[in-house]
Amino acid sequence: MTATIQTATIPSNDDLRLRDVIKTIPREYFQKNARKAWTQVLLTIVTVIVGYAAISVSPWFLLPFTWFFTGTALTGFFVIGHDCGHRSFAKRKWVNDVVGHLAFLPLVYPFHSWRLLHDKHHNNTNKMDIDNAWSPLRAEQYEEIDRVRKEGYKLVRGRFWWIGSVFHWALIHFDLDNYHVRDRAKANFSNWFVIIGGVIGLSILTALTGPWGLVKFWVMPWLGYHFWMSTFTIVHHTLPEIEFQEPEVWNEAKAQLFGTVHCEYPAWVETLTHHINVHIPHHVSVAIPSYNLRAVHEHLDSIWGKDLVKREFNWELMKQITEECHLYHPDRFYQTFDEHEESK
Repeated sequence: MTATIQTATIPSNDDLRLRDVIKTIPREYFQKNARKAWTQVLLTIVTVIVGYAAISVSPWFLLPFTWFFTGTALTGFFVIGHDCGHRSFAKRKWVNDVVGHLAFLPLVYPFHSWRLLHDKHHNNTNKMDIDNAWSPLRAEQYEEIDRVRKEGYKLVRGRFWWIGSVFHWALIHFDLDNYHVRDRAKANFSNWFVIIGGVIGLSILTALTGPWGLVKFWVMPWLGYHFWMSTFTIVHHTLPEIEFQEPEVWNEAKAQLFGTVHCEYPAWVETLTHHINVHIPHHVSVAIPSYNLRAVHEHLDSIWGKDLVKREFNWELMKQITEECHLYHPDRFYQTFDEHEESK
C-alpha cells in the first residue's frame, strides 16, 4: 500500500515535529491484527521447540550452531513481549500484560520493569544524560567512575559489546530505586514473577539434566539471545555520524526519524525476530505493530529516504561502532578511548 502524500505540506526538516511525521502514515498501519500477532507467537514457539530439539540431538561440534539458532528464536519472544509493552500486540491491556509476562519468562526478563524503563528511552531518544539505551558517557563522567566500572564500560563499548545487555538486565531492571514510587509495585511484581519462575524452572532443568544440561539447554541459548539484544540495541542509535544531543537543543522528530538506524540483517534473523530492526517506524510511533513496520518504513523512505540512516549488518559495521563510538564529544559526537587519553 502506498500513501498519497502532499509533500509540499510537510514542514522542512528544521521545522519538523513528530506529529507531522505521524500524520503522513496511513491509519491502517496502526491497526492491530490478531491473526498476524498470534501467528508470530506460533512461529516463535515452533522455532524455539525446533531449536531445543536440535540441541538435544546435536553432537558437540554442532552445538554452537544450534545454540545460536535457538537464541535467535528466543529473541522472537522478546519482540512479542516488546509489542505487548507498547500495547501494540492486543487491544485489551490485560492480554498485553499476560502475554508480555509469559513471553519474557523464558528469558527471565521482568516485563513491567523493562516496559517502564524502555518508555524513558522512547521519550528521550538520543538525549544526553537522560536516554538509558547505550547513551555514551561524557569524558568527565568516565574519569569519575571507579576502575571496575571503567573497565566494564570499555569492554561493552568495544569488542565485548555483545554482553552489554546482560549487564543492563542484571544491574538496572531489578533495582526498584530506578522507578517512580507509583510504579514500584508493578516492577516488583514482574521481578518476583521471573525470579520465582526462573528458580523453579531452572531447578527442574538442573535436576533432570544436571549442571551441563543447565548450561546446554538454557545458559548458552540465553547468551545467544543477549548477543542479539546487545547488537540490535547498540546498532539502533549508534554510529559516528549520529548525534546524542544536549537536552536544551534536543529535537524529538529529528532524534526519532534521523537518529534511529534501519539495519538489514540476514533474512532468517529478520524472520525469527519479527523485523524489529526495521526500527525507524517504531520510533516514529510505538503504536505500530511489528508486522507493519516494513510497510511503514517503505512509506517513510518514500518521503525522507535521503535523510534516513540505513545500514547492512556486517563485521565492518560493528568494527566501526566498537572502534569509534566510545565517549561523547560535543563537537564531533564521539571520541575514542585513545583520543581521550591523548587529550588529558
